Amino acid sequence: MQSFRTFARPLAVAVLAASALTATADTPKQGGTLIWAIQNTPRHLNPAVQSGISTGQPGTQLFAAPLRYDDQWNPHPYLAREWHTSDDGLTVTLKLVEGATFHDGMPITSKDVAFSIKTVQENHPFKTMYAPVERVETPDDHTAVIRLSQPHPALLLAMSSQLLPIIPEHVYGDGQDPKSHPRNSQDVVGSGPFKLVEFKRDEHIILERYEDFFIEGRPYVDKIVMRILKDGSARTIALENGEVHLSAFEQNARDLNRLKKKDHLLVTPDGYAAIGPIAWLAFNTQREPTSDKRVRQAIAHAIDREFLLNAIYLGTSQEARTGIHPGSPFYEADVEPYDLDLDKANEILDGAGYPRGADGMRFGLTLDYGWSGIKAPAEYVKPALKKIGIDVTVRAAPDFPTWAKRVSNHEFDMSWDVVFNWGDPVIGVHRTYLSTNVKKGVIWSNTQGYANPEVDAILGEAGQEMDPEKRKALYSRFQKIVAEDLPVYWTYTLPYHTVANRKIGNPPKSIWGTCAPLDEVYLN
Repeated sequence: MQSFRTFARPLAVAVLAASALTATADTPKQGGTLIWAIQNTPRHLNPAVQSGISTGQPGTQLFAAPLRYDDQWNPHPYLAREWHTSDDGLTVTLKLVEGATFHDGMPITSKDVAFSIKTVQENHPFKTMYAPVERVETPDDHTAVIRLSQPHPALLLAMSSQLLPIIPEHVYGDGQDPKSHPRNSQDVVGSGPFKLVEFKRDEHIILERYEDFFIEGRPYVDKIVMRILKDGSARTIALENGEVHLSAFEQNARDLNRLKKKDHLLVTPDGYAAIGPIAWLAFNTQREPTSDKRVRQAIAHAIDREFLLNAIYLGTSQEARTGIHPGSPFYEADVEPYDLDLDKANEILDGAGYPRGADGMRFGLTLDYGWSGIKAPAEYVKPALKKIGIDVTVRAAPDFPTWAKRVSNHEFDMSWDVVFNWGDPVIGVHRTYLSTNVKKGVIWSNTQGYANPEVDAILGEAGQEMDPEKRKALYSRFQKIVAEDLPVYWTYTLPYHTVANRKIGNPPKSIWGTCAPLDEVYLN
């Protein structure tokens, strides 16, 4: 049996040292209230049955996961003090911290871990996270043995952050639907560093320090007030005047560049590698003319990625050449970048049998987008493609559900979209390219209708390969193939930034950013 993390030192010391993810020259201070601005009202606070950052940010404060990750993609102990994976990759054993309790004082046991995995497996939209899990055995209160049907290299990552909150069986095992359970929003019984005081929709979420948290001395701050400020200008002003200490997932380029000029603020793109947000132009590969990869390649050569990065996003973003985020250890930069080349684009279309008509146009296409934040790049495509004889009609959906229905039912030619990687390619990348995931009516599946048997085979192999270097080689091959097929044209990463007052010690910069516990954050 291979040991991934074991400790011989006393437990409290081992956990404290191993989970100190961000080095600091200062001594952390106890006390104070952290004022944190969030952009949307969560549907509820239980990440076990809900994806998304709105639930993930408060959810990771309320619920602990077995593991946590640093900014270099290294796993560390959290609720699990150690873990082991068998040589055949079919068994993962967790040893839990002893003495850990839920916020109602009940002990956290291996049965709660088993219950939590089952709840996520049955209710969370990311089905690939726990699809190989056949059962979880609980030989004693502090040992959970996860039995798998196949090796699952994404499992450790899937046991961190908001992807596996440990929820209490004695609360959620009462027979009610966990997706609509009343304790998801009120009287929440968590396992994390902070407990819920009040959740007032569209106003705030107030959390306070859980005094019996299983890591001694944590969390450092006494209280977190998460103010729900949906207006970006209001958040910018509040950060400038010190009314708010922290805000994450900020992406307005002008506001970011304005805030960077303030000496009392740290403005950083760090903390989004696992979220992995990528913007792209998606193509319907099941109907003409976008079913022809030559058309897709010509379109890519007509779009100026540098214009998007510098003119629209003012240098706050970075290019993304594939469907794997540049911050991932599996990113392959050595692929066809499709740099701006109008002559080549026109040549490709001429050769593909799409001549210009009397009006100079070759054919027309629709381009759909579903929310205001991506209006600018979507509208940029119209004049860009006119230069190569493609007449684009830009369709702004009146609301997100309208756009999602249209795209998921394959009723589109092109769509400007944003998709998250969610840490491991098995969780957030495979879904876009596997032919088995062409699911009508399901957004952020393989809505492009893309099918390549070689890609299916490579992803199937990569999804079971436990050797990191072999996985990296497989994902390199995958990225080079899809860069040729181009079911989507990848353009840039979302310019997400975290803005933190410099009074904050240990600002969140791990791969999960503010979708990770803030027990190490303190106020000077």
